[in-house]
Amino acid sequence: MIEAASQIVSSTYTLPPDKLEKAIHLSHWRAALHFGGVAWAVLILWWLVRSRLGARVMEWARSLTPKAWLQGFLVAPVWLVIFVLIDLPAAAISHAVSLHYGLSVQRWLGWFSDWGLSSLLTVLFGVLALTCLYALMRHSPKRWWLWFWLLTLPVEVLGIFALPVLIDPLFDHFSPLEKSDPALVAQLERVVARGGIDIPPSRMFLMDASAKSTGVNAYVTGFGASKRIVVWDTTLKLAATDEILFIYGHEQGHYALRHILKGLIFSAVLILIFYWIAYRLLQWLVRRYGDVWRIRSVDDWASVGLVLLVMTVLSFAAEPMGNAFSRMIEHQADVYGQEVIHGLVADPQHVAAQDFQRLGEIWLDDPSPNRFVEWWTYTHPSTSERMRFATQYDPWVDGREPRYFRK
Repeated sequence: MIEAASQIVSSTYTLPPDKLEKAIHLSHWRAALHFGGVAWAVLILWWLVRSRLGARVMEWARSLTPKAWLQGFLVAPVWLVIFVLIDLPAAAISHAVSLHYGLSVQRWLGWFSDWGLSSLLTVLFGVLALTCLYALMRHSPKRWWLWFWLLTLPVEVLGIFALPVLIDPLFDHFSPLEKSDPALVAQLERVVARGGIDIPPSRMFLMDASAKSTGVNAYVTGFGASKRIVVWDTTLKLAATDEILFIYGHEQGHYALRHILKGLIFSAVLILIFYWIAYRLLQWLVRRYGDVWRIRSVDDWASVGLVLLVMTVLSFAAEPMGNAFSRMIEHQADVYGQEVIHGLVADPQHVAAQDFQRLGEIWLDDPSPNRFVEWWTYTHPSTSERMRFATQYDPWVDGREPRYFRK
């Protein structure tokens, strides 16, 4: 373990001048890559749609087979490969920035290997999704958005269930935390008992993150039988035991407060709304510009590029809503994490504040992020906000009661 980030932790998250300068520059890079990457993707997709590439790809597929469903297995991969290639420049620059600021240690060969595998999965699952989507469009021109939403729900649940079991191990190595640090597991079981829930050591995993990253992290993933809590190996190296208990308590909070289920419900409502918007928007665009773009109807395979364009724009527009929900549940998990370690560590406020100070220093978080960027892109409250709350939250005084551990 390394020494405490600071012997005296104030209520204000600060960085030394050299790290502060890096954090500010890094925040600018992150914002530019996020908003610039979306703008780049929209611009390229719009240009490809206007250049009538969709019609040419469809005519090529039609020359090979007259069957519409088989044409989809030719058209969809072409567009999905284009889609992942459009994202490549921003993704590569992002990795270069992470290397420059010391947040990543992954070599380019390994990074391209991960990117290639991720892109392959995107193409494979994307082909299946587009094939189903266009089949529904042809069979139900006015209700395809509703039927596709009903199909999306079980697929989303299945995806969350399968992610830690089938997908994550393709990119990272996981092992039982009990094998790596049984003493720590014993400490974590005290937090589990304090929460009065059942998280056996078999659902606690250690991820070999140090092979790629210098950061510290832990997260909850999976659904039902695949649900688990994952701790990065860097966390064991860079955080004190009490801080790890708080980090774990935060993740246990997601588990205890049913955040995955709530997230699924929130996501289902948001997806339904945006599917309907996509339906209306695609209809209007095809009516207005279909002749110019040589797209006869929404269910024409020539419209795939347009569908990807609309999907990109609407996904971007939905970010503030999804991230606002994420920040809300992350704050709840912070509260739970601080409450669940009460009585297990000497000073929960100090431990939580010290942890946020350390995380901010490691990840080079900007102490004063741009408010608009924070509102649009942050999935967690800012480090400054989290640390300020941690130092002020003390419900065990003045006759008050904790939010989640009332007597």
